[in-house]
Amino acid sequence: MWTAVYVAEGYEKTKEIVDALTKEGFLIKSNLFSKEGDIVYYEILAPEFEAQEVQNVLIDLGYI
Repeated sequence: MWTAVYVAEGYEKTKEIVDALTKEGFLIKSNLFSKEGDIVYYEILAPEFEAQEVQNVLIDLGYI
């Protein structure tokens, strides 16, 4: 089961975060979450069993 660990604004920011987490060794994917006018949001997903660890890495990397 996939779990949302973060919602990012814009494709470039999403790609940056996905690349950073992949580089850390996590299995990560992203989905279009919402579009409000010109702003697009993507949810970043990780396997449920890794979700807490991924969020800890997001904090360490300064995204949260």
